[in-house]
Amino acid sequence: MRRGLAVLGAAVLLMFAATLAAQEGSDSLATVKRRELEDIQRRARENREAATRLKGQENKALTQLKRTERALGVSRRRLNELQGRRQRLDAQLDVTRVDLQRNLGLLAGQRERLGRRLRALYKFGPARELEFLLSTQSFGQLLARWDYLVMVAQQDRFLLEGVRDRKEVVETLEHRLQNHLTQVQRTARQTTSESRRLSTQREAKRTAVQQIQTQREAYEAAAAELEKTAQSIKGLLARLEQKRGVAPYTGDFAKGQGALDWPLRGEVIGRFGPERHPRFNVVTPNNGVDISAAIGTPVRSVAKGRVDYTSEDYGTYGQMIIVNHGDSYYTLYGHLSQISVSVGQQVTAGQVIARSGDTGSLKGPILHFEVRRGGTALNPADWLR
Repeated sequence: MRRGLAVLGAAVLLMFAATLAAQEGSDSLATVKRRELEDIQRRARENREAATRLKGQENKALTQLKRTERALGVSRRRLNELQGRRQRLDAQLDVTRVDLQRNLGLLAGQRERLGRRLRALYKFGPARELEFLLSTQSFGQLLARWDYLVMVAQQDRFLLEGVRDRKEVVETLEHRLQNHLTQVQRTARQTTSESRRLSTQREAKRTAVQQIQTQREAYEAAAAELEKTAQSIKGLLARLEQKRGVAPYTGDFAKGQGALDWPLRGEVIGRFGPERHPRFNVVTPNNGVDISAAIGTPVRSVAKGRVDYTSEDYGTYGQMIIVNHGDSYYTLYGHLSQISVSVGQQVTAGQVIARSGDTGSLKGPILHFEVRRGGTALNPADWLR
């Protein structure tokens, strides 16, 4: 009996020990798993932070480029305004100079006549007029001669007042001329300062573009931004179709396929279709053609139509114009430096609508030109002669 109790006790002890061991093993496994989970969460958090940093580095060059683009646009507009103001001032200056010279000539003539009259008065004195009156032979002749002397006195007064008034006009014109010269000089200084600022911003843009072109992450971000803008253009055209309704020139544009004049002449450096970067092997869409052209080259509408959209900053397209040619045909002109038309304006084939530039461009000064049928991009080579 005692032996049975001892065996039973030993079994209970063994079972209790096994339970404790199992519980300890379970606690140890839970601890390990918990530590593994914490380690995974830590690594995930570090990866997310690293990805955020990398994303920031990728977009840093694009952000800098966009900031520089905006500053460039402001400086170019300011410079254009200053140049226009200089032209207006020069025109006013020319008119003022001509007017001043004419009035100086008139003043010299009036002074000469006044001088002759004063010399005559000094030479003969007031006795001449008195002798002229007293030598009359009748009362009627006296009245006539009196009237004559009154008229002479009035003419002398008019001559003197004319000289004085003309002198005031000349002084006013000289003052105006001096003001114009001062404004011209001030405008010239502002233009020079703005030109220097523009040169600095161009160099900053060149550096930003070079950074994008030489860093894979930045180029991939730029390519993604370009594709995003291209998709946005498609949506924009769809909205224009819904908003505008009936097209203005039904049937005309399609007849010009293969015979349209180029919007400007230059080397084609980007062709329709996907473009592959030679170094990074990154493919970017090109829904039109890119034509190399110096900044400020006139850009012409390829056909008659109506300006449906303009933008001073449309993503990677920069300054942009969309012309509606009817039957859902559109042409798009991007990377402009100056827009010369407004929304709703009718344009004719060959009419200058803008100036080429490099806004939003990673290829330098170019014109980006597209032909669209609704949201579908068509190859411009099939439309231009």
